[in-house]
Amino acid sequence: MFAQPLRPQAPPQDKVRGWLSTKQGSTACPSWDGGRGREGGEPTAHGTEPLPALRGVWLPSAQPSELPPSYSPWMDIAHELPQLIASHQLRARIHQMPQLNTQHLQGREELHLAHLVLSFLTMGYVWQEGEEGSVKVLPRNLAVPFWEVSQALGLPPILTHADFILANWRRKDPSGPLEIKNLEPIISLPGGESLHGFILVTLLVEKAAVPGIKATIQAIHALQHLDDERLHRALQGLAAAIGDMDKALQQMHDYVDPAVFYTVIRIFLSGWRDNTAMPHGLLYEGVSKQPMAFSGGSAAQSSVLHAFDELLGIQHSQESTTFLHRMRDYMPPPHRAFIRDISQAPSLRQHILSSADPRLREAFNHCITALVDFRSHHIAIVTKYIAVAKARARQEEAGSIGKPPAALEAKGTGGSHVFIFLKSVRDSTREGLISA
Repeated sequence: MFAQPLRPQAPPQDKVRGWLSTKQGSTACPSWDGGRGREGGEPTAHGTEPLPALRGVWLPSAQPSELPPSYSPWMDIAHELPQLIASHQLRARIHQMPQLNTQHLQGREELHLAHLVLSFLTMGYVWQEGEEGSVKVLPRNLAVPFWEVSQALGLPPILTHADFILANWRRKDPSGPLEIKNLEPIISLPGGESLHGFILVTLLVEKAAVPGIKATIQAIHALQHLDDERLHRALQGLAAAIGDMDKALQQMHDYVDPAVFYTVIRIFLSGWRDNTAMPHGLLYEGVSKQPMAFSGGSAAQSSVLHAFDELLGIQHSQESTTFLHRMRDYMPPPHRAFIRDISQAPSLRQHILSSADPRLREAFNHCITALVDFRSHHIAIVTKYIAVAKARARQEEAGSIGKPPAALEAKGTGGSHVFIFLKSVRDSTREGLISA
């Protein structure tokens, strides 16, 4: 008897398509704080219901950080994860955990929090003893509810970017600003302050992208109505947003120790696809008779750059495109629908090429240049946090921090050959520039 899925809660497809066909002058794009307008402002004109497809960058201002009391067996373990992993007691605690009924979870917010909690428990259970002590079976009392919640959300049963970053934060002071000093993760893993910094800096990159998502919608509306003035403003807004994302990304240097990231944090983001430490995948007991393979958490699962690439008409290599499209399977369904609708909108690039307005070409190229710069700086950070940290770990024989995962030496946590992939994506972005 295998687990029966809950009913998926994806939005209707006609509603998804409607987000990109709003009448001119009435762009329905939410603010990042759940429809309240600017930080501390009044409700926006479109009301308090956000566009579901923007959940990758829009996050509710009052998302729950605790599940109902009946789910305390999950939450109690989740709040002790770093200590339980360090003391090698997590697997034993999970074996003692009752199998809970997921039917009592109410609404998408509780489902997302449950997915976050169960994904962290799963990553801790699999990797508690490092890559040499990984397991082949996820026990039924964890596997079945994780599968059911995943089916309800249209997400895979593994830690995703949507869990690790988008659903995993709260304000320390509920009335305080959305700044890193007033934010903390809901659930943690080994890595201490560096793990917290990694989650929160990445969150702030997503926050900085929100005006760019709004500009993307405005640009498509302008294309549909042949409004070049509005299109020019939208492209200026997109370039500015990508620049702000770049600035937010630079905070990684201030909050994350490369040695801790490389030797401690990365393994807990690793999946069981394209991973030599788990070549046969993971058997979800009570769900399937055969092991299943899923990629680990990756920035490539963020909907933001996928949306920008589609709008700007960036053509990546076949290998990179295949990987990026696979990563879309790890996004919430509304994200995938949103990106697909952008790809089916009128071609921005063709409009720019056929336009006699040099301002449009200049604004378009500014977007491309900003995106190239962002990706170049991302490569520099990955170099520091993987290549340089790897060399240092070898020199110190891992010191007292831990043994770095050998299976990740040449690959990212999502399974790509990380430097080849990142450089390819950056270079193909540069090729999107339109010459005068």
